Amino acid sequence: MSWERVFVGLGVFLILLGLAFIVAPLIVKHLPSISLERIPWIVLWVYRKDNFWFATSPILIIAGIAYIIWTLIRIGIFK
Repeated sequence: MSWERVFVGLGVFLILLGLAFIVAPLIVKHLPSISLERIPWIVLWVYRKDNFWFATSPILIIAGIAYIIWTLIRIGIFK
């Protein structure tokens, strides 16, 4: 399998994951029976204060940091 196919597959996966995180708040808003507290914190972390909501995924943050470190090692920054 060529590298291009791997990166295209990863890109499609990340786009679909991003869309899921965009649609998830809309679904929760319209279906009150779904509770954010039932979603594991490693999948979706929500910070609420007054009328401000911030949601992120610790898994995506960890994957992003790992990718940056891997890229820096590959180009030779950490020799």
